[in-house]
Amino acid sequence: MTIDWEPIYQQHKGKWVALQQDEVTVIADGDTLQEAYDKAIAQGYRKPIMTRMPEQLIPFVGGYGLSL
Repeated sequence: MTIDWEPIYQQHKGKWVALQQDEVTVIADGDTLQEAYDKAIAQGYRKPIMTRMPEQLIPFVGGYGLSL
């Protein structure tokens, strides 16, 4: 099942966000990963899901090539 992060993106453009395990509830945000993480930990969340919302959405067409 896909998750629509558009509302999160609209409110937190360019920010790091800490999410609950449901992957849609924002616990905290910050300009840096450390700031958002520290805010989430201070609220009692031990393992927040951390991600960064882009400053703008840019379409991507193509694939990634991996060589191992």
